[in-house]
Amino acid sequence: MFALFGFVSLLALVAFHTLVAGVATRFFRLRLSTSWGAVVYTIVLIPMLLLVSTLLFTGVLNVGSGVNLGSPTIVLGLLVALPVVLGAAIDYLYIPPPDEYELPDTQ
Repeated sequence: MFALFGFVSLLALVAFHTLVAGVATRFFRLRLSTSWGAVVYTIVLIPMLLLVSTLLFTGVLNVGSGVNLGSPTIVLGLLVALPVVLGAAIDYLYIPPPDEYELPDTQ
């Protein structure tokens, strides 16, 4: 039962990291004026943010305890690389680009 809770909490953490990566990718696409700036920030800053979050959740809050995934590389791939790829893919493929929105004129 404890391993099942650890597995479910680990999946919830992957879903949370995917949400954070998608929102951060969208934020960079909206705020940065160049297309390459958003890509570079997505590739560099989001994994750093997710690594800190992984260390916080798995270390301090003990999320995913009872689940043995083998090496730390698999854990980092599952909790950092996969959410970055999924979050960026969701933002780039399924959400309309920022250029398609019409904003009202400000005075």
